[in-house]
Amino acid sequence: MYYIAYKYLNISYHNKKGFTMGRKEKVFNIFFREKPAMMLVTLLNKTNDIYASALAKIVDCTYSHVVKILQEMNKAGLVNFEKQGRLKVLSLTKKGEEVAKNIDNVRNLL
Repeated sequence: MYYIAYKYLNISYHNKKGFTMGRKEKVFNIFFREKPAMMLVTLLNKTNDIYASALAKIVDCTYSHVVKILQEMNKAGLVNFEKQGRLKVLSLTKKGEEVAKNIDNVRNLL
């Protein structure tokens, strides 16, 4: 059963635990944890400009952890950074909006 799930998530076998994560698995794990999901939904529902420091406070997470997750989201094409002076304003890409809407829909169904 696990083999089928890992096969579709693009994971190869070879480390001590039996698996090495592929790109799809890494991305999947990033977005289906509580804090990253909250970050996407917060960015979707924002009414003003939002920065990483403000996002960290909203989702009750450390600034460094938020930045790390945002960098992964940026690599996945979900979040953009727009520099305004020393600060970077966060926004969702079109793909990011779709993902955030789907996460919000699932959250509302539960």
